[in-house]
Amino acid sequence: MHVPDGFINAPVSVAAGVVVAAAVAVSLRGARRELDERTAPLAGLVAAFIFAVQMLNFPVAAGTSGHLLGGALAAILVGPYTGVLCVSVVLLMQGILFADGGLTALGVNITVMGVVTVVVAHAIFRGLLRILPSTRRSVTVAAFTGALLSVPAAAAAFTAVYAIGGTTDVPIGKVITAMVGVHVLIGIGEAAITAATVGAVIAVRPDLVHGARGLTTRLKLRVDGALVDAPAAAAAPAPAGAGSTRKVWVTGLVTALVLAGFVSFYASASPDGLEKVAADKGIDEKVEEHAAANSPLADYGVKDVDDARLSGGLAGVIGVGVTVVAGTGIFWAVRRRRTEDLTATSTAPSTSASAG
Repeated sequence: MHVPDGFINAPVSVAAGVVVAAAVAVSLRGARRELDERTAPLAGLVAAFIFAVQMLNFPVAAGTSGHLLGGALAAILVGPYTGVLCVSVVLLMQGILFADGGLTALGVNITVMGVVTVVVAHAIFRGLLRILPSTRRSVTVAAFTGALLSVPAAAAAFTAVYAIGGTTDVPIGKVITAMVGVHVLIGIGEAAITAATVGAVIAVRPDLVHGARGLTTRLKLRVDGALVDAPAAAAAPAPAGAGSTRKVWVTGLVTALVLAGFVSFYASASPDGLEKVAADKGIDEKVEEHAAANSPLADYGVKDVDDARLSGGLAGVIGVGVTVVAGTGIFWAVRRRRTEDLTATSTAPSTSASAG
């Protein structure tokens, strides 16, 4: 659903950029509360994983494909504030290096694919967890539902932006019907990928899943032949190896590299939902050439490498590497800022006392 330059006029694109700047500023502050020593490096990995999986377009209808948006996955794994930052990093890397998604449309893309998907998915996810049993399966079910609904919500958000600032005269009723219709189907793929990923992580390290924090499995004791919950003090211990995230990080990174470097070659070549609707309805009449069209990695291929499989694979590996480095650097900086704030807060009283 990457919006190219030319779909949305300049005033609305600027307004979207202002909205995104505010959302990122709020998310940077919120991420300080979500990130700790274990999750800060994982947030960079989540961004890289989303980048990799977005290369895997899957067919959803005749001549149409879809790909992961990633907002729901990021929000559930690392938290909503950090999730907005993860998707923003991915979209920034894609726009600058791979000419995917317009640069003047970056604000629109982050609003639609980052902010809207994270907010909708997280709200649905948390709402379902309040009424579902406190189990790991409930987390997976809630993740599936939140991801499923976040995609048509993003499609509706794009339509709203287009209704305000679209550069072509296309009836909005036709746009929203087509956009939401195809993105409901794409949402099924998004939900399956999100639920599978969350389920895989929660199966081995539930302590690393932000959406599963506070979820505990009470031990059962047999009393007079009946199973009852053990006292809170006898709660199940943390999983083995909970003190280290290295194994999860390495496994996730290798998976992302394989997906982007090899599996992506077999992705669907059909246009994605937005591209298909834009071509069918005439939204793309005023599309502009991407400012980074001459990038050596444009269109997810390495310039001057003639073999398509090798070119695409190298581009994917480079993209994963750049994204994980950029994301990890940003999230470590956010984490360091939180540590500095906590240190300043803890020393303030004693400093005041000494001054008195």
